[in-house]
Amino acid sequence: MSIDSQIKEMLDLAKKDNLKVKEVREESHSAKASLGRPVFNQMITDIENGIFTRILTWAPDRLSRNAGDLGRLVDLMDQNKLLQIKTYSQMFSNNPNEKFLLMILCSQAKLENDQKGLNVKRGLRAKCEMGWRPEPAPLGYVNIMKGNRIEWIDIDPERAPIVTQMFRRVANRGHSGRIIKKWLDTIGFTTKNGKKLSLSRIYATLKNSFYTGKFQFNGMWYTGKHQPLTTKEIFNKVQLQLVVPPKEWHKKDISV
Repeated sequence: MSIDSQIKEMLDLAKKDNLKVKEVREESHSAKASLGRPVFNQMITDIENGIFTRILTWAPDRLSRNAGDLGRLVDLMDQNKLLQIKTYSQMFSNNPNEKFLLMILCSQAKLENDQKGLNVKRGLRAKCEMGWRPEPAPLGYVNIMKGNRIEWIDIDPERAPIVTQMFRRVANRGHSGRIIKKWLDTIGFTTKNGKKLSLSRIYATLKNSFYTGKFQFNGMWYTGKHQPLTTKEIFNKVQLQLVVPPKEWHKKDISV
């Protein structure tokens, strides 16, 4: 449910049970990370200072899906500063059984969250092992989508030949990034968004091993199934050129 829907349901529940709601606070930050929610942290401080003694929330996992925040809530209960947590279907007070149940439910939410993270990482790793990098395609390629998911990466027929020329000009003619930019601007080259290529984007492109058919993801190297736009030999020559003064750097007029 959306946050607005949760608030509406809980206000209706409060009215039905004759509960006085002193203040409504909402926060879009995820409950999976400890200390990362300013509104939640302020609520904890206000409970410590005696401003509030009860919490009305949609479900336990809205309060915590991490051990740190769960411990803070239980500690406030132990100090008799937090007298009750009421959800849409349950109530937790300062007694051993209800606190234990609260910890179980929040810990279960943390377990599900951790497992979801592992499943995502496993899926991304499997995608890489199949030869497809699970990220937006770099310059010269396009993402082939299936719904909201990247299915594979294909050649951008308009920009791929230009990217190949970029590598060859640096490797064989000693062109610098600035010379490459001058050439690209002269021929009217733009990204898919219609923007000119910045100097930093040019250098990032020239340093990206993806164009040789290899790519790195989460610290691991994989062989891609996409079509390379340059050879490993040319790529290595480019890397050497990028760390030495360009051959034509001193000339004022350079043929592009």
